[in-house]
Amino acid sequence: MLRQLLLSDFRAEGPSAGHGWLLVQREFPSVQIAPLSAGRGARVLPLDAAEWNAQSFDPLAWDGRILDAAESTEWLAIHLEGASREALVVAALEILTRYQCLIARANAASSTPAFRRLLARHRASHDLKHPGSRADFYRALDTWQWVLRLRPEADASVQAAALLHAAEQPAPEPRAFDRAHPARGADRPARILEEAGADDALCRRVRELVTGGGPAGNARDVALLEAADALSFFARDASAFSRETAPEHRRRHVARTLARLRPEHLPWLGQVRVAPGMRAQLESLLGAVFRPG
Repeated sequence: MLRQLLLSDFRAEGPSAGHGWLLVQREFPSVQIAPLSAGRGARVLPLDAAEWNAQSFDPLAWDGRILDAAESTEWLAIHLEGASREALVVAALEILTRYQCLIARANAASSTPAFRRLLARHRASHDLKHPGSRADFYRALDTWQWVLRLRPEADASVQAAALLHAAEQPAPEPRAFDRAHPARGADRPARILEEAGADDALCRRVRELVTGGGPAGNARDVALLEAADALSFFARDASAFSRETAPEHRRRHVARTLARLRPEHLPWLGQVRVAPGMRAQLESLLGAVFRPG
């Protein structure tokens, strides 16, 4: 689990106070921002912010390195250096956003033994040695984390639906990097819930949310899940999607995905890196809120 962000320039009053670190702390309250010396006993992974901030940088190149490190320890610390002031803050926000699937923030509803059993069963249902299954697993965690960023008080059913919705949904239009998963199917979310010991009411509610059905009162929660899934696409899949799809298909899919966001969600995109091939399309629709990556 990613627990610390370590900085070489950390003063008594905090990390270069006045350059935006309060925003980082507000967005990721469970990640400790601390001096390098605080990482004693942790698995410390050094990262170069200058490399991250380079115009030609591809975040996909970092994924295996960071995920491998996180899977090898219960206490991962990132030592971020190579930039100063606002550039370091921007890199920190983007890196923590891309790898928030390793942070596992929770609220009261997801800090219960029942929800922890669901998380454990969800992980056990993925073969992390299989690239496609591993990618599906982290994308599901990322969507769950987006739900909590968008609605910190989300109840257990909405969080469970975010975690399990990818098992229910069909893939988008054919794409080169699509990840077929042998266990994908309409009954998989219900099966995971049942194996985790969820009661009938929670199973029914999650099923309604992941299928977009149920009472009209579900509409607000379904919209939240749609927004979280869209933000997760841009945060985790957009770079590979841009690289491996034809321009016309990319344009259609990006337009559909953006349509799932409401105006209040758009500022979150400013904390996301996307590949240069997608940047022009996004800027034409939204303005320059993305940086290439």
